[in-house]
Amino acid sequence: MEQPRIGVGVLIFRDGKLLLGKRKGSHGAGDWATPGGHLEFGETPQQCAQREAAEETGLLLGECVQGPYTNNIFCSEQKHYVTLFMLAFEASGTPQRCEPDKCEGWQWFDPAALPQPLFAPLNSLRESVDLAALSKQR
Repeated sequence: MEQPRIGVGVLIFRDGKLLLGKRKGSHGAGDWATPGGHLEFGETPQQCAQREAAEETGLLLGECVQGPYTNNIFCSEQKHYVTLFMLAFEASGTPQRCEPDKCEGWQWFDPAALPQPLFAPLNSLRESVDLAALSKQR
């Protein structure tokens, strides 16, 4: 197993809804997940959140607020991730499928009624935190 990696997930809220996409072409294919990716050298989690959201959805984020984190081990893939979640309440634009090889498309969901299956870090977060309460944290 390789060293743990740091992932950044972006909880983008708009009108009380959470933006999720269905993953494809990577571990967790078929799972619903937030936009996000790997923290790059020299980058802050906020910069990573803004970059990943723009690359994956075309949305331009305003300020991102630090949220909770999760710790997940993907045994079959021999991967270990600590995922830092960032909260975004200001996102300009309409979500686009900018990386069709990685995501089937983006949809808005009520945080209290998320689709299944959820990507492991998002599922761990949902089990430990009330996402509906997070959506109102602004």
